[in-house]
Amino acid sequence: MQFRDLNAQYLHLREKIDAGIASVLGTGHFILGEQVRELEGKLAAYVGTKHCVACANGTDALQLVMMSWGIGPGDAVFTSDFTFFASAGTVSILGATPVLVDIDPQTFNICPDALEKAIQKVLAEGKLIPRVIIPVDLFGLPADYPRIEKIAEKYQMRILEDGAQGFGGAIDGKRACSYGEAATTSFFPAKPLGCYGDGGAIFTDDDALEIHLRSIQRQGASPVDKYDNQLIGMNSRLDTLQAAILLPKLEAFEEYEMDAANQVASWYTQRLQGLVETPVVPEGYLSAWAQYTIKLKDQAARDGLKEYLMEQGIPSMIYYPRGLHQQTAYLDMGLKDEEFPHTIDAIRRVLSLPMHPYLQEEDVARVCDAVIAYLKE
Repeated sequence: MQFRDLNAQYLHLREKIDAGIASVLGTGHFILGEQVRELEGKLAAYVGTKHCVACANGTDALQLVMMSWGIGPGDAVFTSDFTFFASAGTVSILGATPVLVDIDPQTFNICPDALEKAIQKVLAEGKLIPRVIIPVDLFGLPADYPRIEKIAEKYQMRILEDGAQGFGGAIDGKRACSYGEAATTSFFPAKPLGCYGDGGAIFTDDDALEIHLRSIQRQGASPVDKYDNQLIGMNSRLDTLQAAILLPKLEAFEEYEMDAANQVASWYTQRLQGLVETPVVPEGYLSAWAQYTIKLKDQAARDGLKEYLMEQGIPSMIYYPRGLHQQTAYLDMGLKDEEFPHTIDAIRRVLSLPMHPYLQEEDVARVCDAVIAYLKE
């Protein structure tokens, strides 16, 4: 059993994927080929934004937006303490200060109450200017944007949605990657929509931002003369091969993969609810199910289950084994575990089970039977 079975997906889509790759090889347009523009148009249409700018990876996507907004020294950028490092690391790269915020214990996403308290604390200290909020759509579930948008408006801050895991999710029909002034996603192979390498994208309705992003992702080149570099930028383009791979994957994602992933999640929840803490999807929300993450009663139970599943040939993962405030790179911030009680609880108790659209009900039953057998022991 695979944790996320990319080979099963490839077998379903092999004919279209192979044809897409062959088309790129035949034309030789490996950089900025027509498939990149085609993909950008289809991604924007799916999400519901005016523009999509494809780039090299999800980390670059975050950095490019903040570069365009002029984020740098003296600026405070607020994000979740319970997420992948890039959500905060890109802030540090630009010389700004990441302000880490505890999570909602049910959704694992940034807690709006804790966010507002963190903003008020920064304002009271008077050393930094609150500029941006980076909510993270963790495990496929969009963050609480209705509340976060009110907080951003109150303190005159921008929202940059980190939808690396959220692509496909929605709140009341409004899709992830359409929130804030800009949003980003990742096409890392294990993401809900993944390519066969690194890839990412930025979504926005801002015409000026889109033009600026296309310049700085190509070393700041002029839109009319690529040898006239008018800005300081970086090299961050999505390869044409990856775009050709993503096109049939996006088609499958829209047609049946999202529905299938939600069916798999439903099977898990039906079998495990009441035995462990199963994922919470608030009313009106739709998850993309980047992960199916349960919580055990304590760390010993979690670690024991992970070992037991491995003995049964069932893979599982711990996302994440530490909060960002515990990362070596951020130890000099002097932040204490007591400031992030829900993050600390999560890192001790969470375990992610195999999750992808091609899991069959008998596969889910096998995993759940193993979980139940361990709990009985």
